[in-house]
Amino acid sequence: MFALDPVTLQWLQAELTVAMDWYTRCICGIRVTPVSTKAVDASVALYQAFRPRPAGADWPAHAVWPEHGIPRSVLIDVTALEGPMRSAASPALVPETVLVDHGKVFVSEHLTSVCRRLGISVQPARLKTGRDKSPLERFFLTLREDLLQGLPGYKGPDLHSRGERPEGEAFFFLHELEAIIREWVACVYHVRPHTSLIDPGVPGLRMSPAAMFEHGLNRAGYIEVPRDPDLAFEFLRVQRRKIQHYGIDLDARRYNGAALDPYRGLLSDERDGKWPIAVNPDDINAVYFRDPANRRWHALAWEHAPGRDMPVSEEALQYARRLAAARDRFPDDKAAVRDLFERWNLGLGTSLVERRMALRLAREQAALDLPEPEESVATLPSVRRLMELTDAVEPHRVAVAVAEAGDDDVADDAELVELEDDSDFYTDALEDA
Repeated sequence: MFALDPVTLQWLQAELTVAMDWYTRCICGIRVTPVSTKAVDASVALYQAFRPRPAGADWPAHAVWPEHGIPRSVLIDVTALEGPMRSAASPALVPETVLVDHGKVFVSEHLTSVCRRLGISVQPARLKTGRDKSPLERFFLTLREDLLQGLPGYKGPDLHSRGERPEGEAFFFLHELEAIIREWVACVYHVRPHTSLIDPGVPGLRMSPAAMFEHGLNRAGYIEVPRDPDLAFEFLRVQRRKIQHYGIDLDARRYNGAALDPYRGLLSDERDGKWPIAVNPDDINAVYFRDPANRRWHALAWEHAPGRDMPVSEEALQYARRLAAARDRFPDDKAAVRDLFERWNLGLGTSLVERRMALRLAREQAALDLPEPEESVATLPSVRRLMELTDAVEPHRVAVAVAEAGDDDVADDAELVELEDDSDFYTDALEDA
């Protein structure tokens, strides 16, 4: 189906990337992208299996999962008895193997390196063998027949199944379309019995994905998802670079930060002597370096980062460089990005490439929930709460009585200056006389 571009309010094509648990048929990751899917989108779908998105505030009780991912019939939380608890849109899982087709984004260095760091095996599907990923293909068919064909902007699987002008009926923005799909999965798909979800001991029983997850949990146990708060950094693309005295060079961009001071001019223990740098292709204002001494992440700022609080993608910078090179002999990255933003603000960016880049920058929700890389004591909840109380209390003001003076003694707009006590200034003035 077609969706709306929030930048230009024009229609565009959307693609859906889904991560499914093979045993339970639970949908663990959902990512709707404009025009085409990138490797970072596949990595985000895998990240949602570890860190599920929060459930909607108005979702029914049967559609939400506990934050820990264990069904309530297996583990009863104390907070669940005393009051409402935080809920997730899907169960949290620790994948062992990822089955992918031979698409470019799924066999890219980005996704394979993420799986290698997390100890996840990557198994490509066999060529011309549809049953290797048949559950996921069946899910796409169910999604199209049960949900998408009833929404405005539906274009069908081919030319014979669409209306006269489906692009003119585009109504939902990308983030709204993703929210609708996520809610349908939680409220309908996860609780509806499937013909393929059966128990060999009870052949006539058909279970839903949620019931199958509970059934498998009772049989095989539960592996808790890692609690590492910096887990999102593991899903970024890693590039190896040497640390110079001025910082690092990354695709003709220079980054620097105080975390590089102990390692400037040094070689790593690897064979190439380079250091791993985590890069978010949707926001290149900063890259991330993990200190090997204390294993803490640090942000390295780009020297030409724009002053406004707006992400800049790699694709947008490359396009801005091409525009600047066609106009100036010696283009500058900072000026090129500024001119590109002005071009979009003036409504001149109407090409398909510019619309896709602007749309990825204007997403309502971030792809990865990256925490603040430099943690300190002030970020602890109790310390932050006390600091906020200190800032909220206004300082006491002491009123000092000032003797009445004439108009010529003090200027109207002059500031009062407190003078030192000079009562003993002339005490020894005549001792030498």
